[in-house]
Order: sequence, then structure tokens, then C-alpha cells
Amino acid sequence: MSPTLSRRRFLKISAATIVAGAAAGRVSSAIAASTAPTGLRRVPTFCDLCFWKCNAIATVRDGRLWKIEGNSNDPLSRGRLCPRGTGGIGASSDPDRLRSPLIRTRERGAEEWKEVTWDEALDYVATRMKKIAVEHGPESMALFAHGIGGTFVKHTLKAYGTPNIAAPSFAQCRGPRDVGFNLTFGEEVGSPERTDIANTDCLVLIGSHLGENMHNTQVQEFAEAVGRGATVIVVDPRFSVAASKAKHYLPIRPGTDLALLLAWMHVIVTEKLYDAGYVAKYGYGFEPFAASLATFTPEWAHPETGIDPETIRATAREMARHRPATLVHPGRHVNWNGDDAQRSRAIALLNALLGSWGRKGGFYAPASMDVPPYAYPPYPKPARPKLDNPDKKYPFATESITTGIRDATLTGQPYPIKGWMVYATNLINALPKQADTIRAIQQLDLLVVVDVIPSEIAGWADVVLPESTYLERHDELNVELFKEPFVALRQPVIDSPHDQKPNWWIAKILAEKLGLGAFYPWHDIEEYLETRLKGANLSLAELKRAGVVRGPRQPIYFDEGVPAEFPTPSGKIEFYSPQLAAAGFDPVPRYTAPEAGPPGAFRLLYGRAPMHSFSRTQSNRLLSDLMDENAVWLNAVAARRLGLKTGDYVQLRNQDGAVSHRVRVKATERIHPDCVYLVHGFGHTARGLRHTFGRGANDAQLITRYKTDPLMGGTAMNVNFVTLEPAEAT
Repeated sequence: MSPTLSRRRFLKISAATIVAGAAAGRVSSAIAASTAPTGLRRVPTFCDLCFWKCNAIATVRDGRLWKIEGNSNDPLSRGRLCPRGTGGIGASSDPDRLRSPLIRTRERGAEEWKEVTWDEALDYVATRMKKIAVEHGPESMALFAHGIGGTFVKHTLKAYGTPNIAAPSFAQCRGPRDVGFNLTFGEEVGSPERTDIANTDCLVLIGSHLGENMHNTQVQEFAEAVGRGATVIVVDPRFSVAASKAKHYLPIRPGTDLALLLAWMHVIVTEKLYDAGYVAKYGYGFEPFAASLATFTPEWAHPETGIDPETIRATAREMARHRPATLVHPGRHVNWNGDDAQRSRAIALLNALLGSWGRKGGFYAPASMDVPPYAYPPYPKPARPKLDNPDKKYPFATESITTGIRDATLTGQPYPIKGWMVYATNLINALPKQADTIRAIQQLDLLVVVDVIPSEIAGWADVVLPESTYLERHDELNVELFKEPFVALRQPVIDSPHDQKPNWWIAKILAEKLGLGAFYPWHDIEEYLETRLKGANLSLAELKRAGVVRGPRQPIYFDEGVPAEFPTPSGKIEFYSPQLAAAGFDPVPRYTAPEAGPPGAFRLLYGRAPMHSFSRTQSNRLLSDLMDENAVWLNAVAARRLGLKTGDYVQLRNQDGAVSHRVRVKATERIHPDCVYLVHGFGHTARGLRHTFGRGANDAQLITRYKTDPLMGGTAMNVNFVTLEPAEAT
């Protein structure tokens, strides 16, 4: 057994120091791409740098990964990748990435480890999971997972018998949007979003940073819409890239979006600018909805939002002029103020007034390929229900709530959680209030982390399992709901450079060690994929060659024959929601002013950059060359008042005393005086991430407070305030 090592030595672990155990020998040759020693080899696959999952062609030159390009047959990327996609090479060659399985040797957080074989690591995990099942029940094991790569890990945990499986993408990202639209139309917006930007004549973006948040299809269609002269209306406290393309830019006071939405709807209803035929045919409860808007005039909204009443009227009329090809974008990361499901419902209602749902230039009805699932044995029925939302405290939650699982871990109620498995999500930075996450971890009997890089959450793990990057593995098929139906394959382009393994293999071997081998009747991933594809009259060989297979175009609009069906209780678009009324909530959204911060403090806002994905990519050398640290955006007038200028170093201190790493100031007129802004994902504290350790400020460290959405349990994180203090430049 190798000696104890600190986390600083993660990247010093070489494959030569590990002799693979018996489990390692069970990897099928299917996980390794044949490597030609000379010449060029092109391998289709799809990207893993965000949920868009664009199809790509990777080129191997003389046995080494050379470049990644878009697949021209891909309806998502249309042959073009974003900076993250083309920079994916750096994920495989990242010298900071995990190389071998590790088991903790000291207390959690001490970051000291021993290298072990895969057999030792998975035996350790299986033994402790069996113990948890005997002493507490399998429901006391929870899984946090992100992305399509978590498919097989979820399968193993369901076979084990736990219902407690959650993704931060719901309660910390898109959940309020999905709930707001579901309450209105009976359907969610989906991922990728069903937005028909390609045909819109008026695009309204409320805090949606297209061009900075690189959702490929939308960004391409946005650029084309600007090029053909579509009207763009941008509402944002910050003059974003999208705002620079706008006909109307509304620099709104942070936290007051719902006031603006209500005023817009007031104008459209009182001036009878809405699509009356659409509303009469498909709407329910329009009269009480319209009556509830009577007091929400532009003059009422002005002191709340800071937006001039005539600007509110002019932009409302502009939207109505282009209906139904007006798209009020639903956003993606929408956990902001605590009323986020109702704010998203207001966005849905505004689209309904404009008649955009199911119409060209608005929201299309997505299509998909019919690829049957694998015929697994039925999962065991858990003895206890999932515990993230006891007594349906958040009655409209449609998925598991991550912070609900964390709360149960802390309190032991309604029953204890004793083990976490974390796949491809850095919970330390993903969940608000890091101290609660760490306290919950200290209550566990087992914490297992599966990741590519030594992230912050890996630093607290009992066992760290190094995963192959997406360029080195197969994954589940991507059978996406999109404007055009397709099925796509992720396959290995190169071998994993050290002792990393693909997620499907980790999940399969762990299941076998848990005595759950019956849930993996297939020998290797290629057998699994071939079985699914045969059910759709497709072949794995065909997908290996092409990467993506497209199906015939299907109708996607009401006027093309898509049934105008709304799976709400009324069967119609619910302008007035009996569901909300029955649960004690406002049936039509109402505005509550945001709470003010301490005197002299700025509301902390955060967002994305086009070359980075969350906190996953800062150690990727190709992407960090484009942006290696963030800066704090500060209004130029406020900067002068504080005696600061662009390039000065400061620390951010929040209302609870949390202090960031030093970060440069960006003094600019492009941000509202009430707030500051950081790109998320910097200021890493994981010492295994040597390249990015301590660079910039970590917004997650400063999010010590949050408000919980009463409808669905989402965590609003734009409720923290900071002051700026000078910091040393070295």
C-alpha cells in the first residue's frame, strides 16, 4: 500500500504506482478507442461541457487528441461549437485531474489520502453501503448527480433501494421556471429550452445572458435574429453582451422583475393588445386575471423598478406589435429573489397574452426519436418515501430538492441520511450556505465522490473515484427533445491517460459488489447501447460512424397540426390558477418588494462566462488562457466614491462576515449602482486544483443566506450583500 499523501499531490499520482486489481481487469475493450500511431483519425462524439450536449468531431493526430469541431449534421450545434466545446481537449490533458482512486486517511477536510486499487476502493464503498442498508435502510443513502453521465450511477442507487436522488439543476437553477410554466401551460420548457428564437421577431431577455451563457443553438439563433433586424428587449441590472444588441435596454433595479412583468401585462390587457382569439380559445380564468392587474400601472412600477413609465408602455406595445412571434425568454438559472416560481409564472402569462405558446417564433412543441429503454428488472420498492420534501411542504416541487436532503442529513428527520454519493457536481459551490453542507457531511458515515478533477467536494470525501473525461468514455444515448428529432452517441476518442474509469463501469462493478448484478444483465456498454438501438431499427455501427442520426421532421406548431393540449386541471392555459388558490398561494402573481441590504452594501449578483462551465473548467489550461480569474463589476460612480479604480484589488465581505479571496475591480458604467457582479466558478479552495487555486473571488463563499421559494423549494441566492475592502496585490 502506498504511503499517505496530501491533496497537493493529487496530480503526482501516476498510473505506474497503481497495479489494477481484479475489478480493473473487467473493463471491456469497448471503453478504449483504437489508437493509430500515425496519421489522422476522426471520431464523432458529443460534448459534456454543458447540458446542451452538442455533437462534435474529435480529431486524433499521430495518436494524440488534436482538435474538436462541431458535427455539421447536428441540429444542436449546426457544425459550430462554443469556446468550451472547442477547448474540451484541455479537459483530457489537464495536469490537475484525478488519476487514481483515493481513500481518506485522516479526518474529513484534512485532505490526506492513500492511493488504492479500484477493487479496494469499490470494496470499501460497497461494504459501507451494505452496513448503512442493514442499520438504517437503503433509503438512508442519497445521490447527488448532474448530467447524462449520472445515468448508470442513478440506476445502481435505485437498484440498491433509495428514492433519495437529486440534482442541483432543479432547486438551484431551473426549477422555478419549470414550475411556473407547468402551472400555466401544464408543460415545462425543457432542456434544451423549446424557444423558437430562429423565427422570433421580438426577443425579450430578462436576466438571460445569451452570449455569455453559451447555450449553443440559442446563441447562434440570437446572433441571426439580430442580423435580420429582430427587436431585442433586454432587462438586466448589468449591461450584458445581450444588452449591447438591444433596441431597448432596461437597467432594472435588482429584485424587481415581477413589478415590471405585472406592469407590462397591465398595459397589454388594458390597451387590449393581447391575442384575444388565442386567449378566448385556450385561456381559463382570464377575467379575474385581468381584474387583478388593475393597480399594477407603469406609474406604480416606476419607483420599484427605476424604469420610466413611458419606456414600460413602449416596450409592452413593441412586444404586442410582433405577436405571436414575440418570445419572452424563460431563462435558465432563475433562483434569484425567493418569489421565483411566481416570477416565472408571470413570464409564462406574458407569453400567453402574446399567443406565443405553440406558435412560430414563440415556443414550439419538441419532437424526439423513439428509442425504447433497456428492459431492466423492476427496482425494489423503497420502504420509506423520499425525504427531501416532507408533508409536501413545497407542494409544487416536481423533482427532488437538494437542500431538503441536506436538511434531513443535518436533522435526521423524517429519517436519517447516513451516506452521500456525489457524481459530477461540486456541492460545496453548488449549494448555498457552504457551512451547512460541511456540517451535513460531518454527520455522514460515508461520502463518495466521482469526479474528473479534485474539486472542493472531493476534499471532504471518504473515497474519491476518478472518472474518465467525456472524450474517453461511452455514456447513455442522447435522445433529446428538440426542434428536430435525433439520437446521438458519445464514444471514446482516446484512452484514459491514467487509472480513470468510465461512469458506467464504476456503477456496474459497484452494483455487482453490492449483490445487484441482476440489474446489469449486459456485459459491457456497447452491448447495452446496441440493444437499445435495435429497438429503434438503428445500429451502433451506424452511430459510431455518424455520431448523430436524425429522424424525419415532425410538426412543431399548432398550425402544423400539433394538438393544442394543455395538461392543466382545466385543460387550458390557466391565467388564474385554481391549483395555487387551493394551496393558499396567489392565483395570479403579486409583487413583494425585495428586502434592502445593510447601508453602504451592494447586492451580490453572479453569472457565467462563455469559456467556463460553473466551477468545472478553470483548471482546463486552454479555457483558463481565455479567462484565468474573475473581476468584480462595480458601478463607476460607486468606485470613485470608494476611491477604487479598475485593476485595484479588493476583498468582498458579506453581511455575515464571510470574506472572499482578493479580486480585481472592474469599474464600469455598465452595472446598476445598487449591485456588484462576479462570474461564478473562481476562487477555488481545493489545493489539488493548483492552477486555479485562490484566483479571483468565489461567490459561493459569500452566499451564506438564501430564501426558499414557497411553491417548489428552490433556493434564491441573490439575497446577499457585500462591501468592498482594499486588499494587497500580492
